[in-house]
Amino acid sequence: MGFFKSVLINAVLFIALAGLFAQTGMFYVSSVGVALLASLVLAVLNALVKPFLLLISLPINVLTLGLFSIVINGFMLIMTSSVVGKSVFYFSSLGSAMLIALIMSVCNTIIANHFVER
Repeated sequence: MGFFKSVLINAVLFIALAGLFAQTGMFYVSSVGVALLASLVLAVLNALVKPFLLLISLPINVLTLGLFSIVINGFMLIMTSSVVGKSVFYFSSLGSAMLIALIMSVCNTIIANHFVER
């Protein structure tokens, strides 16, 4: 899947999940533009920072059979929130960021499998 297509899909997922968790206060996105910006920032952070974090956490990732990757993905969302601005893109805790990361991973897997050329 292309870079811009995945950025757009992540932006749509941010908007959908912000609507889903609107009443809980766990996750907030102020606008569509902010969702696009956050998706772009997340893609850049995933390309630059995430490989380093995965390398550092390799022993614990092996011990947990890869489940620690959910914590790393949640941390990446927290970092994205810090870069974009906590007033417009907000997670209430690391746990809520991990839940959003898990849901986004499942949705991205489903969408990526849908667009596979056959």
